[in-house]
Amino acid sequence: MPYSSDLKHSYIPLTPVAKSQLDSLIEHSRPAVANWIQQSDFTAKENETCLISNENGELSEVLVGVAEKGERRWAIASLPSKLPENKYQLQSNWTEAEQTQALIGWGLGSYKFDQFISNDKTSPLLFLPAELKTTVMAFYDSLSTVRDLINLPANHMMPEHLSQELETLASEYHAEFSEIIGDDLLNENFPTIHAVGRASDHAPRLLSLKWGDSEDPKLTLVGKGVCFDTGGLDIKGSNFMRQMKKDMGGAAHVLGLAKLIMSFQLPVSLEVLIPAVDNAISGDAFRPGDVITTRGGKTVEIDNTDAEGRLVLCDALTLACESAPDLIIDFATLTGAARVALGTEVPALFSNDDVLAREIHDQSIQSEELIWPMPLHHPYFSDLKSNVADMVNSAGGYGGAITAALYLNEFVDDDIDWAHIDLMAFNIRDRPGRPLGGEAMGLFAMFDYLQSRYQA
Repeated sequence: MPYSSDLKHSYIPLTPVAKSQLDSLIEHSRPAVANWIQQSDFTAKENETCLISNENGELSEVLVGVAEKGERRWAIASLPSKLPENKYQLQSNWTEAEQTQALIGWGLGSYKFDQFISNDKTSPLLFLPAELKTTVMAFYDSLSTVRDLINLPANHMMPEHLSQELETLASEYHAEFSEIIGDDLLNENFPTIHAVGRASDHAPRLLSLKWGDSEDPKLTLVGKGVCFDTGGLDIKGSNFMRQMKKDMGGAAHVLGLAKLIMSFQLPVSLEVLIPAVDNAISGDAFRPGDVITTRGGKTVEIDNTDAEGRLVLCDALTLACESAPDLIIDFATLTGAARVALGTEVPALFSNDDVLAREIHDQSIQSEELIWPMPLHHPYFSDLKSNVADMVNSAGGYGGAITAALYLNEFVDDDIDWAHIDLMAFNIRDRPGRPLGGEAMGLFAMFDYLQSRYQA
């Protein structure tokens, strides 16, 4: 854990400094310290550090450059990788909310996916005040869990492993866990989940968690759980397949968001649905041209076996609607088209309700974690027409994120609020607090939105 709560320990002060504060800081510092700062050429630019030693040559204070105002979540997140092993304490005049975000950022900046690396190196620790501990640890644990699940290689994160993770979470929060496995998916009428996963030695599953008071508004989270995606018979090239362990990133997100919801006891009746599959290749793999009758009764012609995410999601969304929830949110690493449109760091948002889309977008701006609304442009549905079935699973060509969302929309009742988040779930560049690899994207914003919706 990257924090310390030991009240008896002597901590090294960690002081954030904006450029406008630097001259005053130097003026009011002891001459030796003022000289040290000046000789170090410290200018207080963002993420710049100045390590100050005492007369014995021991580290006595750390200065870090920060922005004048605005986001504090990543203000000190670069420090865990820069500072020597020791215990530190944030010294600032920031509000409690700003301190909380900075402390969360420190934890996420300390994150390393190193369980397969022989490494005895310990990390610096930051003092965690008792009054902030619950909030900080809830976000640190939830977001670290999302990262871990995505970063785990596929031989350690198949449908049965994802099942274990959700069952463990259910046990921790006294929730109800259930799953439907293998051919039982056909018996229970989840044909598209079965079709995508049947070629693998790792049986496909529909995982479910239920928590909360049934009298509260029902919230259903659906997460794409494709634990590895070869592309099926429409096989991916090796460069596109390399990081497909991350294709269960949607499942990781709903698991992390559920953990936050239960930690903070939001007044909702929560359901989590994760269709978990391995899109493998064998003699029993589903084929281009196959026609599958979905749980919702619509028939789908398989145009491309690499458009498998929407197939596993459509049966889960149909099930979600059967209990008429107040809100459905699905997370999925669904399309490369969304990445082309918005890049890898901004999730795309689609919704069947313009007010809902606007509220989530507005909250994402306030939460300083952008989620961008895109149009559910119904005229493009003509691209999904089939000559032999009700629709195809992949339009190909332009507007791929929109046509994928339109496909999913066919399985959501018009009178149920629905938000679809198409996201990367993976950092392809290293930034303070956001290392290369699996990443939780949009969870701060989505949790803040749910708090405002259900605790207002």
